[in-house]
Amino acid sequence: MQMVDFGFRNELIKEEFSLNYCYQCGTCSSTCPVAYITNGEYNPRKIIEQSLLGFKDLLLKDQKPNVWLCCTCQMCVEECPQNVFLTEIFERIKNRIVLLGEPYPETYKLQAKSVLENGLAIPLTQPIIRRRDQLRLPVVESANVEEITKLLDATNFKTKIKLLEASK
Repeated sequence: MQMVDFGFRNELIKEEFSLNYCYQCGTCSSTCPVAYITNGEYNPRKIIEQSLLGFKDLLLKDQKPNVWLCCTCQMCVEECPQNVFLTEIFERIKNRIVLLGEPYPETYKLQAKSVLENGLAIPLTQPIIRRRDQLRLPVVESANVEEITKLLDATNFKTKIKLLEASK
């Protein structure tokens, strides 16, 4: 039986007040491409419902439904009749998962490592650069790695995402 954690619920609402506006119409789930391809296994409405109910353990420990499946396409936000900022709520949940030391996808660690090393989450390969040039697309600039490192060091980012484990 799930226990309601009113403190957790209130913290989420305090961080993202739009959560209060959700009346569970299901528009988010009906427009979500991930919900579609997973036959509803991933369900944004369910994540919002669990947030409203304060089901901290389901969201952070069990991760059911798995908030990491959100592809951040913003379809749910664009279609929500109540202007609930679902992806921001999901990001806050993801951040809490990381801070608690709960498991999260290895790909996030690898992307973080890539940002620190290259200034891009997904570095451009020579074939991609050549193709962009052929299509006359603008050059993709990477962020200044030195600046990124300073910012992430100030937030203790490497420790929080356990980057050392990603390099093994």
